[in-house]
Amino acid sequence: MTGNSGAKRFALIGVAGYIARRHLNAIKDTGSKLVAAFDIGDSVGQMDASFPEARFFTEFERFGEHIERLRTQGQPVEHIAICSPNYLHKSHAGFALRSGADVICEKPLVLEPSDIDALADLEKQTGRRVNTILQLRLHPSIIALKKQIEADRSGRKFDAELTYVTARGHWYYESWKGQPAKSGGIATNIGVHFFDMLSFVFGRPIANVVHHRAVDCASGYLEYERARVRWFLSINKRDKAPGEGFAQRSLAIKDVGVYDFSKGFEDLHTVSYQEILAGRGFPLSAARPSIETVAHIRNAPVDTNKGAAHPQLASVLSDSQRYHDGYPV
Repeated sequence: MTGNSGAKRFALIGVAGYIARRHLNAIKDTGSKLVAAFDIGDSVGQMDASFPEARFFTEFERFGEHIERLRTQGQPVEHIAICSPNYLHKSHAGFALRSGADVICEKPLVLEPSDIDALADLEKQTGRRVNTILQLRLHPSIIALKKQIEADRSGRKFDAELTYVTARGHWYYESWKGQPAKSGGIATNIGVHFFDMLSFVFGRPIANVVHHRAVDCASGYLEYERARVRWFLSINKRDKAPGEGFAQRSLAIKDVGVYDFSKGFEDLHTVSYQEILAGRGFPLSAARPSIETVAHIRNAPVDTNKGAAHPQLASVLSDSQRYHDGYPV
């Protein structure tokens, strides 16, 4: 058997994580096969639902040796999916390319724009390709919105508010996700695919102002070719609007409408895999605008004037009891 016959052969890095389940389902739903997986944690029972025969490793060196052995035996892994912590994406994608596999990487693709350049050089050297998960570009309502904006020939800029509040417990701040050096901070970890969606719909980013940046909340102003956007991201349950469920995800565009992403976008990984396997995946260049946006948000000075701030930011700034024992409450 060779890697070009039968089901596509996959390996997965970071199989114990929450998001890995969507990748496992997508591998199964596309008729592909998981042959190997790696994670430093061994709570990986979710593999049994689809791929109980897959080899599993908790030591990366042994995992790498197995991938190389499969290649020398004429059964190479064709795709390596990456669901590891954000700060490891670049190195794991580089490993996959050097192993002769194409990459499917969970968001954010990398933490810094320079990391994209390094991976692009590796693509040229290896002849393999990096694909990133940008699932909101495949959301039917987003596709329809993009067409609507493009059909508007007035040249006007739309005014919009992006609001994303998804509650997280204290565990978040103790994990790698609560460490900006590893996760990239809240705008990178939970917001990057929304910033990608904004550039996908409204064009090239022009201005990027940060109004607030904390471990649990960030807010600012972005201007694109076709829109002015006030944005607000939070993992603090206090910031949810009354009556909202577990998560509040919406884009309100003046004179156009309100788009609710609380449902639907979680189910787009299989569609993403179908597109990638058909040669229509999103390449490194597609991820660059959003990676540049979140890198700026992470490092830019906070604007003390708070001009054009998102309306929900006022309650955050006025809440003197927001933290308890070092944790947001």
